[in-house]
Amino acid sequence: MHSILSKSLEMWENDQYTVHMLDLTSLGEQIAARRKALGLSQTALARKAGVGRTTLEALENARLGELGYAKITNILAAMGLELRLQEVASRRPTLEDLLDEDRDDQGLDRRR
Repeated sequence: MHSILSKSLEMWENDQYTVHMLDLTSLGEQIAARRKALGLSQTALARKAGVGRTTLEALENARLGELGYAKITNILAAMGLELRLQEVASRRPTLEDLLDEDRDDQGLDRRR
């Protein structure tokens, strides 16, 4: 199941995830990417979610200042996504955390 978190955006693809701070602009970008990956037109997704196509288009193109909870959750549900709450991480990564992450990334680099 794909998940959208209240303070960060967590997209699951092939058992991997990326996390971004959630704002309406990034939410719209992620919705557009997911919609395209599913092969849905804006019209088809809007109809499936019960929202106007112009609302969806404005969301995807960062032209909305606000969008109600029900509309957001309807759009997400229509694409197999859900909204969950999560506490914001209260600490910055340590040098050790960053070095561990770098080692993990290097292990994935097949050019080495």
